[in-house]
Amino acid sequence: MVDKDFAAVNRQTEDQIKVLEGLDPVRTRPGMYVGGTDLRALHHLIYEVVDNAIDEALAGRCDHITVTLYPDHYVSIADNGGGIPVGINKDKGISTLELVMTHLHAGGKFATGAYKVSGGLHGVGVSAVNALSEELIAQVFRDGMVWRQDYRMGKAMTKVTPIRPMEPGESTGTIITFKPDFTIMERHEFSYDTLETRFREMAFVTRKVTLTLRDERVQPLPKETTFYFEGGLKSFVRYLNRHRDGLHPVIHAEREVEVTPENGAPFTIGIEVAFQYTDSATTTELAFANTINTPDGGTHLTGLRSAITSVINRYARKAGFLKDKDSNFSGSDTLEGITAIVSIKHPAPSFESQTKVKLLNPETQGAVSQIVSEAFTEFLEVNPREARRIIEKCATSMRAREAARKARDLVRSGPSLLESTTLPGKLADCSQHGAGSEIYIVEGDSAGGSAKQGRDRHFQAILPLRGKILNTERARLDKMLDNNEIKALVSALGAGIGEDFDVESLRYERVIIMTDADVDGSHIRTLLLTFFFRHMQPLIQTGHLYVAQPPIFRIVNGKESEYLYPEAGLHESEILNRALHRYPDPDKLKISRYKGLGEMNPEQLWETTMDPARRTLLQVTIENAAEADRVFDELMGAAVPPRRRFIQTHAKSVRNLDI
Repeated sequence: MVDKDFAAVNRQTEDQIKVLEGLDPVRTRPGMYVGGTDLRALHHLIYEVVDNAIDEALAGRCDHITVTLYPDHYVSIADNGGGIPVGINKDKGISTLELVMTHLHAGGKFATGAYKVSGGLHGVGVSAVNALSEELIAQVFRDGMVWRQDYRMGKAMTKVTPIRPMEPGESTGTIITFKPDFTIMERHEFSYDTLETRFREMAFVTRKVTLTLRDERVQPLPKETTFYFEGGLKSFVRYLNRHRDGLHPVIHAEREVEVTPENGAPFTIGIEVAFQYTDSATTTELAFANTINTPDGGTHLTGLRSAITSVINRYARKAGFLKDKDSNFSGSDTLEGITAIVSIKHPAPSFESQTKVKLLNPETQGAVSQIVSEAFTEFLEVNPREARRIIEKCATSMRAREAARKARDLVRSGPSLLESTTLPGKLADCSQHGAGSEIYIVEGDSAGGSAKQGRDRHFQAILPLRGKILNTERARLDKMLDNNEIKALVSALGAGIGEDFDVESLRYERVIIMTDADVDGSHIRTLLLTFFFRHMQPLIQTGHLYVAQPPIFRIVNGKESEYLYPEAGLHESEILNRALHRYPDPDKLKISRYKGLGEMNPEQLWETTMDPARRTLLQVTIENAAEADRVFDELMGAAVPPRRRFIQTHAKSVRNLDI
């Protein structure tokens, strides 16, 4: 006998099973295809189409790609490749163009011979873009005609139609123009700076291909940048190190390696590597697979790292720098101060997800390691003076690591450190930790006092810092952990620092920087951001770091009051004048300018900056790690001229930006 309740539950489960047709899966679960719906995912839509054009370049059919930003969120990507085929597909009875644009896992990259290597082997790139677009127009230049097809929300609205003959000398190719569907995607503007950084990387990795970025939103003269590099990764390393002193010329190797997997036919992997040690303590690593940046690395980056470490240890022992009783250099010792880039061309890359953040092919590790070992060993043998500099750099790093280990042991000593009288300000902890809890890093004891009184003690902790913390861009870890403010910060967060940082051990869900709205406050905020980026980067990557937005003005009109907050791109005088126009008699208003958090009483600080129901928090994100690395190096590094140029260049455009 069947239990009636069980049968009812079973029927309900069966009824809930849905089969999503066409591009519906993309619209239902955009995170599976473009990584989400946020600003990063919005730019990923452009990258997917550009990746297709890059694949045409890798196949030898394209040497110029143009991306144009238009008003009202439209963007077009044009290439001079072969053009997407427009003939009728025999299996589906529709044009190949429509098949590629409206069906997942459809494209020339599944067939042998169409593309030797490709970044987009999943066949969902351009169709995912189509699915997440309010409107998309595909224009194809091939077979002597210009063809067009229009789509809305992933569905074809017209048939593929020839609109005119191609003109004499007109190149074949494809133009994809689309507008994101903001009923699914979060409404953001495309960032010229973000795209500029991405396309610069692509141009370095894809030599002799011209990439042009044009912004028609800027009028009357559109903004345009064109990238073209012949030097490949060697030029890329020089570019990244232009504000650092290299210890030796860039080491570069490029060749093809034949790989024979356990189950399968042999195939060839193209490998290019370039690296250089500098006087910096910062490690910069970039990894690309079929021109696609893999920010989480993968087997190609692992092969690069392991080869560098083993070659240095082998050479150091052979040359007598390491004695029998000495321990080997660790990976962190041999990678400190290095700028290293690896790029592979693989006929069948395997990525961790559709957003291609990590390469998984196991055979790549050994192939990259072989190339790096051969090139690096030869360099060290031929250049003993530069080899000595590299070994001395590693030895210095090893000594600093040992000192840092001892300092970390002190930091790990537990609650006794938090209770120490040497702390710059005693941590006012909250009763709840983990989900929902937050810690405010506050500038000064005065603001700390107001914050402690105004907070919700159940879930809000306060850590006041006295003065400006150490500039961690220029300091080693052992020196940092001698600094009382940094020691207190590491102890309060409870997740370690550097290579020992474990975001799972973080005591608070949100870490909030709250500084004064003046020059000193901006400087302290920048110092803290530098520290978190260099030594607790997973904190940013996992979305735990925020910046509070305290008001800069209070307008009192009789018994009513209004607070004015910073706005990107607006000077504080513009913010105030715009607000004053709303009042019939501005002369009777009482206006207060808050330069410091301590000027607000606890109730005002809670009401404006700490109350989750009314406050504004800016979440700190890393759109591009290489660009963030470059900016921190320019602003906080030892070299003065690039910092001066940066400030002079951007002073007008960031008059009152908070970060």
